[in-house]
Amino acid sequence: MHLALYQPDIAANTAAAIRLAACLGVPLLIIEPCGFVWDQRRLRRVGLDYLAHAAVTRFASWAAFERWRRDEGGRLVLLTTRAAHHHHEVGYRPDDVLLGGRES
Repeated sequence: MHLALYQPDIAANTAAAIRLAACLGVPLLIIEPCGFVWDQRRLRRVGLDYLAHAAVTRFASWAAFERWRRDEGGRLVLLTTRAAHHHHEVGYRPDDVLLGGRES
């Protein structure tokens, strides 16, 4: 399973996702462009000591992410407040990619 963020806007929220991914041992995928400057100084400040323990992969675009996902064979699961099913009603699979959208 992977957690993916589509064009995240807020560095602190992305750092929180990095910490979550590190704690759960789940790879984090970042689909750019981000709404903030991605640099080690900013992320180190908000990511605390978790950055070294997180598996983060950045994709330059949606197309690059989709090529990777199709090659991996992962199912895309959209995380939205407008879903037809609650998160606890879904039968998750090991190859799922849980995708969160932009904060804006």
